[in-house]
Amino acid sequence: MESNVEQNLSLVTALVTSVLGLNPSLPFVFCEQVFRLYQLQSAAMRRRRAREMMARGRRLRQYLRRRRAFLLSSIAAVFSLSSSTGRSVWVRKRSQTFWAAAEDFDEEEWKSQFRLSRSTFDYLAELIGPAITRRRTTYREPIEPRRRLAIALWWYAKSGEYRTIAAMFGVGIATVCLIIRQVTAAIVDRLYPRFVRLPSGKRLEETIGGFRERCYPQCAGALGATHIPICTPKEHKEEPSDYINMRGWHSIILQAVVDHNVCFTDVYAGWPGCSHNSTVLAGSDLLLRAEDSPVGSLFPWEKSIMIDGVEVPVHLIGDASYPLKPWLMKGYSQHQLSPEQRRFTHTLTSARSVVDAAFTRLKGRWQCLQKKNDINHTMMARVVTACCVLHNICEMQGDSFFPEWNILVSPPGNSFRQPDVTAYDGGTYGNSELIRDSISDNLLSLLQY
Repeated sequence: MESNVEQNLSLVTALVTSVLGLNPSLPFVFCEQVFRLYQLQSAAMRRRRAREMMARGRRLRQYLRRRRAFLLSSIAAVFSLSSSTGRSVWVRKRSQTFWAAAEDFDEEEWKSQFRLSRSTFDYLAELIGPAITRRRTTYREPIEPRRRLAIALWWYAKSGEYRTIAAMFGVGIATVCLIIRQVTAAIVDRLYPRFVRLPSGKRLEETIGGFRERCYPQCAGALGATHIPICTPKEHKEEPSDYINMRGWHSIILQAVVDHNVCFTDVYAGWPGCSHNSTVLAGSDLLLRAEDSPVGSLFPWEKSIMIDGVEVPVHLIGDASYPLKPWLMKGYSQHQLSPEQRRFTHTLTSARSVVDAAFTRLKGRWQCLQKKNDINHTMMARVVTACCVLHNICEMQGDSFFPEWNILVSPPGNSFRQPDVTAYDGGTYGNSELIRDSISDNLLSLLQY
């Protein structure tokens, strides 16, 4: 063995000296190092070649798998196009007895089920149809937009269980929950800016004239609040006790501005039920728009009226729970009132009755606002906003409100009684008292202006 190694070393020495032109009498140690280097380089080349062969085989196997998958998918596509049989394994067949019968309902039956006329339903379907339409896939046909809208409207109107609605419309229980969220988002995102906004231009003139017919001048809307029941919040970041109102049940607060036609012109929902109405107002965009306005009002200063040296702006009216501001008037609270002050307070309260009428119609038409629903309170705030938008659309479309719906707002033994109004105990702002006294003393003159 040693003779073979010496023979190889001698051969390497002779090869190196001949190739490099070196002296043949090199030391043996140098020749041994050259031989070892030659062995290492040869081993590295063999390993590199083995790795390249493995990579080439792996790429070949991947190519064959992709080609086989492509061929199989192509064959499946050809069979799916040429075959007329449906894939019953993908979708469970469900009965649509109610929805199939609903297409043949007369106008009265349709309205009793969905709380709006068929023409208004068609109008809504046209407005939000593109937002709730789902793409058709190879495996199943999507639920048509009209049925999606009908599912959401029936839940708003009846507030039934998901299982019941699923059986009526032939969909899954989870699908009902998903559709309600999708339709609610479409209504709030697409229709709220269009149908809920403070009056301006010609609408502002009509609103002021409408309240003048109610014997109150310079008014562009009435401000009020109501409590909507919710389930106990379960999020760790929320404190459930914050949502318990003075009546002892969990709720969120809906703050709204209502015009003379009992339509909402501003909606703000979601504050915990324990909050005072003035606190809700302080956190709303309504106050920010009024306070940050260059003229300190929600409406153009050109609409103001000068009376006895006092400029009376176009303003909102509220109850005793709100602060007195130049753009927000309320009645007198003290007991010893002059005849003019009593007349002013009575007139303001009478004009502000549009708020109670709007809330009554809202809850009577959409019964989901009268019970605790098994949805997150944040989502419930969006449901409330969507119902306000639908209320406005129904009023603008001339959909009549059935008298029997009023009975459902306060049924006998209803545990969700509204909390009593707590008066605001803060101070007044700016020249608000002077404006109120001027209106009180010159009420008849302002009505004839």
